[in-house]
Amino acid sequence: MSSQSPTSAQAPLSFKRMGIVGTGAMGRGIAQIAAEAGLEVKLYDQNPDATEAAIDFVAGLWEKKVSKNKLTENDQTRLLASLIPGSDLADLADCDVIVEAIVEKVEVKQRLFVELENLISENAILATNTSSLSVTDIASGCARPEQIIGFHFFNPVPLMKIVEVIPGVKTAPAVVERMTQLGQQLGHFTALTTDTPGFLVNHAGRAFGTEALRILTEGTASCADIDRIMTDQGGFKMGPFTLMDLTGLDVSSAVMESIYHQYYQEPRYRPAQLIQTRVSAGLLGRKTKAGFYEYRDGQQIMPEEQPVERTAPCPVWISPEDEASHAVLTELVESANWPLASSADEPNALCLVTPWGEDIAGCALRQGLPPARTLGIDMLAGLEKRRSIMTSPATETDFIKAALTLFSEDGTAVTRLKDSQGFVLQRIIACIVNIGCDIAQQGIAKPDTINRAVELGLGYPKGPLALGDHYGPARILEILNNLQSTSGDPRYRPSPWLRRRALLGLPLTAEEL
Repeated sequence: MSSQSPTSAQAPLSFKRMGIVGTGAMGRGIAQIAAEAGLEVKLYDQNPDATEAAIDFVAGLWEKKVSKNKLTENDQTRLLASLIPGSDLADLADCDVIVEAIVEKVEVKQRLFVELENLISENAILATNTSSLSVTDIASGCARPEQIIGFHFFNPVPLMKIVEVIPGVKTAPAVVERMTQLGQQLGHFTALTTDTPGFLVNHAGRAFGTEALRILTEGTASCADIDRIMTDQGGFKMGPFTLMDLTGLDVSSAVMESIYHQYYQEPRYRPAQLIQTRVSAGLLGRKTKAGFYEYRDGQQIMPEEQPVERTAPCPVWISPEDEASHAVLTELVESANWPLASSADEPNALCLVTPWGEDIAGCALRQGLPPARTLGIDMLAGLEKRRSIMTSPATETDFIKAALTLFSEDGTAVTRLKDSQGFVLQRIIACIVNIGCDIAQQGIAKPDTINRAVELGLGYPKGPLALGDHYGPARILEILNNLQSTSGDPRYRPSPWLRRRALLGLPLTAEEL
């Protein structure tokens, strides 16, 4: 057949009939929202029983909607009639678009698309729901690669209101336009992204787990401490270790390894060996009743926090290096009725520092403070929720107890961390923002798309660029510069997108004209 695609100047062709190959969790989810959007849906799976099971599953969901008066019986009948099982790939020949949701193997998808393009019309589109494979590679064996595109949904499809639209190198602009409109017709936010490893959402999610694993590997904090900090201080729906257990450590590890190697061992995406060790031991998370946590009757067993061993008030000296932090801490000390010391040299004074990306040992020595009496407090998210204090190897027990007592005086939870470059929240947030900035720098997606896609696809409280603007681009840059300088690890090198905007006083969402 000759290759002739509609141009962008023409009105996009509307879709009436969708084919779906692969009727597992993703395939049946796509079928459900397509039928609800008014499309006729033809389903095919190598296993005929799987096709029938998928239709029965979706029918059950609609039955529940009827029982809750969210769907009429007439609508239910109409929707069921729009799901048509196919016994052969040829049954999908008259579809306007076919979405494959089969095994994640390039060769298998390539063979399927070659077979399908010999069946369908020239204007029909072939879409892959791949989450990690190159759309260009999948299309490379086809005669009409301009009609092939990535159309990546997230599980569960009806609830995760986002779909990534991923053109291959040869995908026609009209195909991109049509699939963007289809995603919107299905009720999903369409995130246009380039054909790069991890696309947009999985790429943007690399920092959350990998940096948490690095912190755990260093012995700075436990899984539970890191998770509590990220939910309580950071506002995330769940901590990184709870999330990895839920996803499955085998799945999380495979994605980490894949993106790391596809980016030729880019340090920002470097995984930790610790997760692979657990996978080798069969500790995969909830599904095996043990991962980073243990599970009983499907419930996570979260270790209890140790009660604070309270001590009498002592003088408190607060570093004036950060003026805003000094003012907030002064108010806290006065509210707790603890005495303020006028000098760090005052005997028995607890010395508080507020480092950004530094460790406590280095910060104390740089400011000429007595290491035995010096602790750090993370001020990135303020003091309204959980508080994180950090000690150095030289910090004496009496002053650790004093700091824990002071910061829990009003009933707020306090987590003690061992010394590291930057606190838990600082490190993970800075890495999330930095990777988001680099996605913008590479032109993988536009800033607004990056933010919205991450909010919907990963459930973060804000998108990565919005997080950077919330905490301050200059502050994030300072944390990263100090992390890189102190650790010597190129993992923390700031993205040019971040550095330029921070130095110019611009928001991270600011695009160049």
